[in-house]
Amino acid sequence: MLLLHRIAHFLYKKNIPFFPKLMEALIFLIFNSRIPSDVSIGKGSKFAYQGLSTLLVKGTVIGENCIIGMRATTGRKFPYKNVPRIGDKVWIGVNSVIIGPVIIEDNVIIAPNSVVNKSVPEYKIVGGNPAKIIGDVRNLDYDVFSNPKYKEGFSKYLN
Repeated sequence: MLLLHRIAHFLYKKNIPFFPKLMEALIFLIFNSRIPSDVSIGKGSKFAYQGLSTLLVKGTVIGENCIIGMRATTGRKFPYKNVPRIGDKVWIGVNSVIIGPVIIEDNVIIAPNSVVNKSVPEYKIVGGNPAKIIGDVRNLDYDVFSNPKYKEGFSKYLN
């Protein structure tokens, strides 16, 4: 999907009228995702599971080396005309919604099922609805971007 989007974005920047829309339609048909050709996605950024059911509003900017989970959504908040701007090395969890004229700074983790409607400073972990700061990336004992799989076993039961 990312390859199709990169082609569409390149053609959009060259002011070629028909083909970016064709690429957008292919992305929608194949991946059930809406990613307009004017969305900017930085080098090294990836979509989990090929970005299935991802919805990005026109004008969204995503930085470099980001990981975007399935069903991630960006949206506009009226009456503002600005849309979300996401920095570098941001991990966006499954079903997360980033809405309004917000800036997500570099090295941020957005927990799954979060609704982010305010800007997030760098190195923070946010989660919830509405999202609140719940931690700091620098306090983690692993790098979320390396996708570590070294622990055996299962989580403890709820009490």
